[in-house]
Amino acid sequence: MITLTSSAVDHIKSLFASRNQNTSGIKIGISTKGCSGLSYTMEFVDKVDQNDEMFVFDDVKIFIDKKASLFLIGTQMDYIKGELESGFKFINPNEKGRCGCGESFHI
Repeated sequence: MITLTSSAVDHIKSLFASRNQNTSGIKIGISTKGCSGLSYTMEFVDKVDQNDEMFVFDDVKIFIDKKASLFLIGTQMDYIKGELESGFKFINPNEKGRCGCGESFHI
């Protein structure tokens, strides 16, 4: 389904450590947004939805919105830290193209 690089796992762990709450994991989904139509979403999970798929990477729980499952097959999530910008990057073999700014994609 989806894989995470060690850099992504480490960054998610640091995000959990900075939160004051007990967090169950991170939920990844897809929403309609941007000029290409689709965008990745991420949010902390405090209450688990039984309809979501769960994957565990080095004690980090990743929940996948059931509606996004087909779009995310084979996707790798990475965390890139650069001089000018840092953030999560999704490498999705199902993408057919991206908008110019990279915020949205289409399948």
